[in-house]
Amino acid sequence: TYPTFALNKVTVAGPKGKVNILDGANFFCYSGHAYALLISDDPDSGITADAKRRALMGVMSGLTTPASGTVMNKSANIVELEPVELRGHRLGIVPQLHAVQPKLDAEQNVLYAMNASNRNFLKPKPVIAREMLQSVGYTEATSGKKVSELSPLDQRRVAIARALCCDAETVILDEPTSGLDVLARDELMDILHAYIEDGEHSVLFSTHITADLERAADFITYITDGRLYYTGPKDEFEESFRLIKGGPDELAQLPADVVLGSHMYATGFDALVRSDRLYAVASVVSGLAVESASID
Repeated sequence: TYPTFALNKVTVAGPKGKVNILDGANFFCYSGHAYALLISDDPDSGITADAKRRALMGVMSGLTTPASGTVMNKSANIVELEPVELRGHRLGIVPQLHAVQPKLDAEQNVLYAMNASNRNFLKPKPVIAREMLQSVGYTEATSGKKVSELSPLDQRRVAIARALCCDAETVILDEPTSGLDVLARDELMDILHAYIEDGEHSVLFSTHITADLERAADFITYITDGRLYYTGPKDEFEESFRLIKGGPDELAQLPADVVLGSHMYATGFDALVRSDRLYAVASVVSGLAVESASID
């Protein structure tokens, strides 16, 4: 069976003269699951997590082309699809910015996406728009109130309804809970998880909020230094990494390709390494403290 959405050996170039944001990465999403992207800063290259996230979202949504490799929706390369086919039938996109038309009301926003899709619908489009808004927990008046006048959570609900209204096979969201309070974040994550329960759809979202992972993600992909250091079940994520601690002079002795990230202190350092590379640490420096890593 084809993945619903996939990156096949995808390279995403970083800013000129800096490391690639992704380098020959493979990543697969299947229907019935929610996938979270954790993206870290790269202090050595100066590429921030935000810059990497924006570049990745551009490639995954088909707005930009990867330097090499292919982004696939089932058996189709998304750069070969017409925009109306991609966004109107296959992918639902919820960016951080410009996810809604602020001067239109909620119903008009959903109708805007439906009309742009060039799809045929079995019911009158206004009826579907109202049903879709109801399905994402929107309880305000669907017409007569500009979306710009709504609460941040209701604006996010409208954006998600726009993305879902054309029965997108995969919905891709960029930091969907950013700026929301705890209760609003949980409610939004529940909406996304409900969308995949029929086993016909998948959800892919970037986040830096670990509570979102606990609430909605089935699988986690961790990206740093241009590589996918982990992609797999959420429950196995913490077991795949260890935190090592040592003195101020010991970090420099560790192999550079083993350390995924580190923090220096006056009295020493913390470093994140893969559990299966601990042998490489022990072969160079003995006596380091080893602890379980958390998602945080």
